[in-house]
Amino acid sequence: MAAPKADIDIDRSAGDFSYPEAHTFDAGTGLTAATVDYISKVKDEPEWIREFRQKALEVFNKKAMPTHWATKDLDNIIFNNIRYYLSRGQKPSRSWDDVPEDMKRTFERLGIPEQERKFLAGVEAQFDSEAAYSNIKKAVGDQGVIFVGSTEGLKEHPEIFRKWFGKVIPTGDNKFSALNSAVFSGGSFIYVPPGVKVKHPLQAYFRINSENFGQFERTLIIADEGAEVMYMEGCTAPKFETATLHSAVVELVALKGAKIQYVTVQNWSNNVFNLVTKRGLAMEDAEVKWIDCNIGSRLTMKYPGVVMKGPRARGEVISIALAGNGQHQDTGAKMIHAADDTTSNVISKSISVGTGRATYRGQVLVPKHLKNCKNNTECDALLINPTSRTDTYPAITVRGAKNAMQHEASVSKVSAEQIFYMMQRGLTEGQAMSLTVNGFVNDLVRQFPMEYSVELKRLIDLEMEGSVG
Repeated sequence: MAAPKADIDIDRSAGDFSYPEAHTFDAGTGLTAATVDYISKVKDEPEWIREFRQKALEVFNKKAMPTHWATKDLDNIIFNNIRYYLSRGQKPSRSWDDVPEDMKRTFERLGIPEQERKFLAGVEAQFDSEAAYSNIKKAVGDQGVIFVGSTEGLKEHPEIFRKWFGKVIPTGDNKFSALNSAVFSGGSFIYVPPGVKVKHPLQAYFRINSENFGQFERTLIIADEGAEVMYMEGCTAPKFETATLHSAVVELVALKGAKIQYVTVQNWSNNVFNLVTKRGLAMEDAEVKWIDCNIGSRLTMKYPGVVMKGPRARGEVISIALAGNGQHQDTGAKMIHAADDTTSNVISKSISVGTGRATYRGQVLVPKHLKNCKNNTECDALLINPTSRTDTYPAITVRGAKNAMQHEASVSKVSAEQIFYMMQRGLTEGQAMSLTVNGFVNDLVRQFPMEYSVELKRLIDLEMEGSVG
């Protein structure tokens, strides 16, 4: 009996297709003040945004590239060869029937309409620089929930948008947050009113269709007092011969007693440099939780963070990284305790296959004046082949005496004896390897929404075929 088809297909080959370009607006290659002005003019932005972009460009030009992380890989990014804005000038359609035909075929092949019908409260689909489709269920909209693209959020809800925009992640946080601030386009803006609990997830899907392109979406999610929301994002791109850059900024704001859960399944093709800055702000009794799965890309550098600003705030990062041949997954978490009685939890698992390299890079900071803060950090790595590599760089700074911290890290290799034993029970080598790896990540996969966890296990099965030898 054939297995039922999962709702979301994240097989790496599923996104490896593209359609001919038909852009109305193209900023060309290279990054100059004129490029930034072109983007702002095309998007018909207010003057304060144009000035914000220009100042960010100055910061980007002054900041050096990171020199101690993945230096050789980053040398492959040639900023003057990248196209920073491509669009047809479309406004997001509210009906799939109104989406341009090639875009519609793209998202239909990726299963987006089916997901919306089956289990989502709202969905946004971005194609290159701008959203092609954006919709929210009427019942959710009637509760006062706002779910639109960042461009719409900026224009239609400036009183909410401007208050928090760039406040969680300043322009100068790092070179790539400055780059995003200069050329950002697309992304989601979500506002959940006080006390509203969105029962079903909101999802955005980011698609790169063009070669030599950089995608720079900007997402801002605000959960007002006592509100709750889950947001999920998926990412794919066709495989091109040239390097492609994805550099997003995501800011989350959970006000008093609010809860935000942000789920990512990143499955970029292996020519994409995925350099993302993500951070949440948790106020009194609030909770920010990142569930992060990194499967694709040539290089990922991503460290979701939580600043626990209010008493009893909670932050959590649950992450899985799978690094195959030619891939480097440099991922981790940042937990900044800024109030008493705050709690943070980091659980990271990585699998390195073939020549793949997985790196955990974490930071936990508790200042001297705080008390009753707690952190738990667990980093576990699994090596599949002798050529696989893993590194762990935890930085835990606790200056007070009335706090509790614990850290655990482990590295293990797949046992040839264990594989042999399972093969003697009738399993193939690939099935035995899949069983071992799925067992390694199973406790974390259970925390993913069902629609994702089924496909994560399926993807692991595909990756493990022929991995031993």
